[in-house]
Amino acid sequence: MLQKFNEKNKDLIVNIDGRLVHRDQAGVSPFDSVVQGGDAVWEGLRLYEGCIFKLREHLDRLRHSALALAFTQIPSHDEIIEQIRRTLEANSMRTDVHLRLTLTRGVKVTSGMDPRLNQAGPTLIVLAEHKPPVYDKSGLTLITSSVRRFPPDCLDPKIHHNNLLQSILAKIEANAAGADDALMLDQRGFVAETNATHVFIVQQGQLQTSRAIACPEGITRDTVLKLCREQDIPHEVLDFSLTDVYRADEMFCTGTMGELASVVKVDGRPIGNGQPGPVTRRLSELYGELTRTTGDRVVD
Repeated sequence: MLQKFNEKNKDLIVNIDGRLVHRDQAGVSPFDSVVQGGDAVWEGLRLYEGCIFKLREHLDRLRHSALALAFTQIPSHDEIIEQIRRTLEANSMRTDVHLRLTLTRGVKVTSGMDPRLNQAGPTLIVLAEHKPPVYDKSGLTLITSSVRRFPPDCLDPKIHHNNLLQSILAKIEANAAGADDALMLDQRGFVAETNATHVFIVQQGQLQTSRAIACPEGITRDTVLKLCREQDIPHEVLDFSLTDVYRADEMFCTGTMGELASVVKVDGRPIGNGQPGPVTRRLSELYGELTRTTGDRVVD
């Protein structure tokens, strides 16, 4: 699964601190915290027919992550929504759009890691791209990465931060193995998530997903669990191992960029019959109905 350049994005207008500029002229200061040390938080959003699905939940998570990193200034939800709206309107965007919000601590007076050097900020970047869901719904292949996810006592995954080296290293392993993505374990050997998404398995009709110990709080993940409660789909949040994955009847991953996508092979072993299963298909349909009928309108 390799994303390709979309010609629709050739002349994107990017929003940096309220300045709308062509993608080729966009940039941040070399003294910005995101450049100096990955000191920033981010969110991925998706636009459906003028509405952003779970917008408030994403902005809440952005704010909570910034608070955990002791940002002294955080834009209000309304301020961020206004910059999102301006960016979408500047690009004449209405649907099949993925947005990446980045909020950095801001610009330092000199290079260094000390947050006291930040005397201007924060920096808000709104990047909107024409981008349908990126995963092949016919099925993904995974390999298990040698890179382990941090537990909360090392780096709490509840902080949705810009330091993504763990994920990048795992993705490199997946690329080398010819797989779509990498499955990542926690330090105890239980499944955490992939390098980019949460994971679910189905065993004997019951849906299972990892506890949010070594994986971030997932908005799409939470939506799937809520659908299970509403539709009386048996489900459980628990620790499970690679053995549970190998013997699962179904497996799928979740995330804003790719929505729900079936996993059909892990470490060369087929999952179930190697095809998207009935629970995966049902939840995908329910999720699709939600994105079509709910959301915060930001553009007409």
